[in-house]
Amino acid sequence: MKITLVLPILLSLAVTALLARDLQKKPTSPAPAQPPASVPVEPEPVRYTMADCHLHLVDFLQRTDGAAAALRAMKKSGVTDAVVSGMPLVKQWSESEPQQPQYYLEDDARCYWYSATDMLVAREIQALPEADRKHFHPIICGFNGADRNAVDHVRRMIEWNPGFWQGIGEVMTRHDDLSALTYGETPQANNASLHRIYDLAAELDLPVFVHSNASSVWKREPIYLHEFEEAVMTHPKTKFVWCHAGISRRVDVPTLMQEIDRLLATYSNLSIDISWVLFDTYLVKDGKPVAEWLSLFEKYPARFIIGSDKVGRFHDYAPVMQRYYLLLDAMKPETAKRIAHDNILAILPKQGAVLKADALPAEARQSAPVLTR
Repeated sequence: MKITLVLPILLSLAVTALLARDLQKKPTSPAPAQPPASVPVEPEPVRYTMADCHLHLVDFLQRTDGAAAALRAMKKSGVTDAVVSGMPLVKQWSESEPQQPQYYLEDDARCYWYSATDMLVAREIQALPEADRKHFHPIICGFNGADRNAVDHVRRMIEWNPGFWQGIGEVMTRHDDLSALTYGETPQANNASLHRIYDLAAELDLPVFVHSNASSVWKREPIYLHEFEEAVMTHPKTKFVWCHAGISRRVDVPTLMQEIDRLLATYSNLSIDISWVLFDTYLVKDGKPVAEWLSLFEKYPARFIIGSDKVGRFHDYAPVMQRYYLLLDAMKPETAKRIAHDNILAILPKQGAVLKADALPAEARQSAPVLTR
């Protein structure tokens, strides 16, 4: 009788031990979607000349493989030009976390605004040989769009690096999980503080790249679209790029294509960046381009641009950019050429921004401290 009782207990303990051992072998988080940085991914033979409209030179810890590494990856992939920005946020390593997070979603710690990111980008690009700098088109991003002081940072960057900056962005406004993890109020694309930046951008002929979610992860209607549309509508002289067409992870808007059609028909100052998750969740299904989206590209061949949205690491740059071959192959050759390369260069200014002598508003000049160098 005692043996009958003991055997099931021993068997249960043995099974538990085996399960515990197997669990220890498994990663505690999903495997990374890309190989380690030490393993480069070889590109396909180049079939299209491309320009990257969306490249972050640093990651959420402000680390980078470097502008030289980015350029090597670009050249191998057939990419002649890249619009490059820093990352306006840093992922905090909280005292309560035993491991340093490498990405903003890795734990529950907050993110904070980080203006020095623009200087990191400037240092990286300016350290390159002059012949290499021409491949990069740097843009300013290191500000909190909910802060009315933000425009002062943009002016300061231009003043410190005259003729260098060629745009503003990626302006982080509504960004689902990232917004939820960021200290302070969530910027909205129609904030008064951003209106001041849009005005300055128009004056200096700088395009503005805005991340503004069309909806939340809980809704399927474009409940936030009016925020971005108001910005575009009230600043007709400002060139806007809608990053990822207002889509992020888990943001699903079934009417997105119809909304884009309407926006492009209404606002001539708007272009659509089709990078990041938009590609896999909307543009391609079962390995084939979605016919309705191809029709939209052909309807507005001058209004769409492509990008990698790589963040500080460039070992797998080639497959991210060359995946667009699937779409480009299905377009008319002239449309493919424009979307792959020409459209983004047409948006950029002919030269970097330089402030006019009276660029600072009178009220700001009166209260501004005297800076010595």
